[in-house]
Amino acid sequence: MVAMNLIRERRARSAYGRQSPVRPTFLRPTFLLALALLLGIAAPAPARPLRLVALGDSLTAGYLLPADAAFPAQLQRALQARGFDVEIANAGVSGDTSSGALERLDWALGGECDGVLVEIGANDMLRGTDPALTRQNIEAILARLRSRNIPAFLAGMRAAPNLGPEYAAKFDAIYPDLAKKYDAAFYPFFLDGVAGRPERQLPDGMHPNREGVAIIVAGILPEVTAWLERVQKK
Repeated sequence: MVAMNLIRERRARSAYGRQSPVRPTFLRPTFLLALALLLGIAAPAPARPLRLVALGDSLTAGYLLPADAAFPAQLQRALQARGFDVEIANAGVSGDTSSGALERLDWALGGECDGVLVEIGANDMLRGTDPALTRQNIEAILARLRSRNIPAFLAGMRAAPNLGPEYAAKFDAIYPDLAKKYDAAFYPFFLDGVAGRPERQLPDGMHPNREGVAIIVAGILPEVTAWLERVQKK
């Protein structure tokens, strides 16, 4: 009987010996979690997409196009295909002028915003608005964005030839001048590759069709990409 008890005791000790050693209290996961909470150490927040706002008129809104064919939607897909985690809100309003865009700027920005693409002024030009007023409004938009530390990307517009060389000289100079003054990323002509190309326009001869928007996106994409790379580093 004594021999049997000794055998059982040795087997029990052997079995315990094969178990993982008991960790000291300070190495246990529950203790480490409690310590992190006490020290105020929070887990890193998950990365969120870059949130951009496209502020503009019907050229941004996607006049007579389905939502997925509008400029912000096509640009978002093109950027995502290049590896950017980005969401672009469409803040385009058909018929809007630079005065209207300035008035609704704060509302259009909403909450958190990492950058704004500004495409405005075409309707000012079509109405023959004094370029000085258009300049004043766009400058106010860029100044307000800078005051809020929101990076800006400015898309330029050009005056129609029928408005004459004097008007065109004043209007066309607005965009490069202000982009330089406010250190905004700049694309000289939003409708490059579309203006004067009926096959890329709606029947009205002014607004881009789906293919036309794709041409705009392809043209502006390198500049927007370079801009976003700078935005991500801030």
